Amino acid sequence: MALGTARQTRRTRLAGSDDLGMGVRVANSAHTTTADTTATGNGAPPAPTGFGWPIEQFSLDNGLRVVVAADRSAPIIAVNLWYNVGSRHEPSGKHGFAHLFEHLMFEGSAQVGKGEHFGVLQAVGGSAINATTSSDRTNYFQTVPSAALATALWLEADRMGALALTQETLDNQREVVKNERRQRYDNVPYGRWHEMIGELAYPAGHPYHHSTIGSMAELDSAQLSDFTAFYESYYSPDNAVLTVVGDTSADEVRELAKRYFGALAPRPRPQLPEVAALPTAFGTTQRVQLDEAVPLPRVFFAFRSSRFAEPGSAADDVLSVVLGRGRGSRLFGELVTRRRLAQAEGGYLGSWQRAWHASMITGMATPREGVPLDELEAAFFEICEQVAREGVGEDELSRARSVLAADWSRELATVGSRADQLGRHATLFGDARRVADRLPQLLAVTADEVQQAAGRIFAPDNRITLAYVPAAPDAAESNADPEAVHTEEAER
Repeated sequence: MALGTARQTRRTRLAGSDDLGMGVRVANSAHTTTADTTATGNGAPPAPTGFGWPIEQFSLDNGLRVVVAADRSAPIIAVNLWYNVGSRHEPSGKHGFAHLFEHLMFEGSAQVGKGEHFGVLQAVGGSAINATTSSDRTNYFQTVPSAALATALWLEADRMGALALTQETLDNQREVVKNERRQRYDNVPYGRWHEMIGELAYPAGHPYHHSTIGSMAELDSAQLSDFTAFYESYYSPDNAVLTVVGDTSADEVRELAKRYFGALAPRPRPQLPEVAALPTAFGTTQRVQLDEAVPLPRVFFAFRSSRFAEPGSAADDVLSVVLGRGRGSRLFGELVTRRRLAQAEGGYLGSWQRAWHASMITGMATPREGVPLDELEAAFFEICEQVAREGVGEDELSRARSVLAADWSRELATVGSRADQLGRHATLFGDARRVADRLPQLLAVTADEVQQAAGRIFAPDNRITLAYVPAAPDAAESNADPEAVHTEEAER
């Protein structure tokens, strides 16, 4: 399958929220997450520490950090490369460039022809070959038979050191990304909710204010020189973490990493502007209504929360599960089962888990036929505020712990997703072994901590509501008109 087609299909599937009946997308909900269909492991659950495999780390002289987690249970290996660059690194007027560059990384390098990257890997039995871009990072990954480890590392090193950037490939992939924007944002019901929430939740100029996709105008303005400079600035060994998980050893990976990556030179990176810390709350209550050609009314909610893994953030994650994960959650029980205000499908509450600046918890609900949208909104806030006033029961907390433990076990069940978590923790904390802290932190959260998190997150001055209302037939084509967007804001 061609790169553009494969990536568009995968991203389209992940762009909207899963219909889980007030379910929650965990782990990386603000951005796309790795999906590896090649299972491995010895069948045992993660150890009590949260990660049951040995982790070895070292660095090459050029600054490339390497993480190895051996697992001899199956003859496969995941190779995952995290670059510490995402849409937060994009300057004004050049939004969407990190994601567009991700596409260009598959368009050939010094020793690999245009479009041959996939073919080389597939010829040796590779699978789960893809890449993702978020506000915080860009990662590239594949799973290969253990005999093909050298091939995968050679490919990654060749494009890190000698990417073939041409006007032809830029023009081609620019159109692919523009089409992706049409499919995921512009031409699908509710498609811009994620983008609009970000614009409302973060001030103009903040690294998280804009989406990873960029605007059509910005994509059209992209020049080849922009991407040459981007490549030189961020795609160097000292700005990357290479993670290898599976049927290998640290000695083998060290030898191959030195062979293929050792000669690549580190490069200086631009100094990012200072970003002022955001307050713990938005400071306002905002409600924006959009009259668009959507099939049903639907409401999205946003609340400022802690950034990923900072003190207190684990309570935020547990809170989102107690309130909005699955049919046993409080929101589902109240809104869907007892009060019959919301539809079972098309609802969720989840954490974005952004890593460098304050993050968000977002939610969504769709009213049953005949239920006014404002009634559903009021009930949603009432249930959230109830947790802040009265706390949560031990049964709710126990259920949340079980859900999160099961999530973590599934996350570590494949070599691909295991490699991604190791790369994530190595990039964010400088030590991949911090991955073992994740599950214990979640399981240690107390009922009091959940209640305190609810009081902070669901405060009246910390909420944004984005309401979609079906436009009248004669107004359906004017949904881009500013007059079709109604904004209410109350200072608290």
